[in-house]
Amino acid sequence: MPSARDRVRAEITAEITAAARHQLAEVGAAALSLRAVARELGMASSAVYRYFPSRDDLLTRLIIDGYDAIGAAAEAADDPAAPPEQRWSAVCTAVRDWARAHPHEYALLYGSPVPGYTAPRDTVPPASRVGVVLGRVLGDAARAGLLTGDGGGREPGLLGDAAVEVLGQDHPALDDAVRVRALLAYSALFGTVGFELFGQLVGSVEDADRYFDLVTAELARLVGLGPAEDD
Repeated sequence: MPSARDRVRAEITAEITAAARHQLAEVGAAALSLRAVARELGMASSAVYRYFPSRDDLLTRLIIDGYDAIGAAAEAADDPAAPPEQRWSAVCTAVRDWARAHPHEYALLYGSPVPGYTAPRDTVPPASRVGVVLGRVLGDAARAGLLTGDGGGREPGLLGDAAVEVLGQDHPALDDAVRVRALLAYSALFGTVGFELFGQLVGSVEDADRYFDLVTAELARLVGLGPAEDD
């Protein structure tokens, strides 16, 4: 059981990060400052610095929390008992729903880089959570005989071992051609969500919900899930 001191620290840390998320909505990530967060909480700046020594430390915490939150939403949406194309669609929809509910946090994760900030390596595992879920869908489909690759295997120097690990691991149906399509679909998912959130679809798309459903169905077909084009 956490000590009283640990509980107090966790509570204050949560208050600081909540205030920082409010600052994201007000001024954006580039203008985030520990002093502004301290003013919002009525704390001395020196007190906040005891929890987050720098703005970059606070940004890292917000980024990790954001990736964990969108990753948890994707994991919760995945039903291993459902058909692979339905699992894919459910995960994609969960990503969109989270982004629409947390647009400023989504912008921090997938928008413009924050000037002067370089994310540390410990942000990588949380950032991979959505990809791991989609990769699990592909891997399960391959092992169930529902995903067909061309048997091309690995192409030296193209994709790293981490991509293989995330995108379903090793299976004859999961060759590098499939992994390239999966990475394309992954980036298209976040690009489509970003275009919607940041207004780039205005004037082009009238029914955003139907458009997103069609996009996710096309991306599922792209990676080899669901009915073929001529079915």
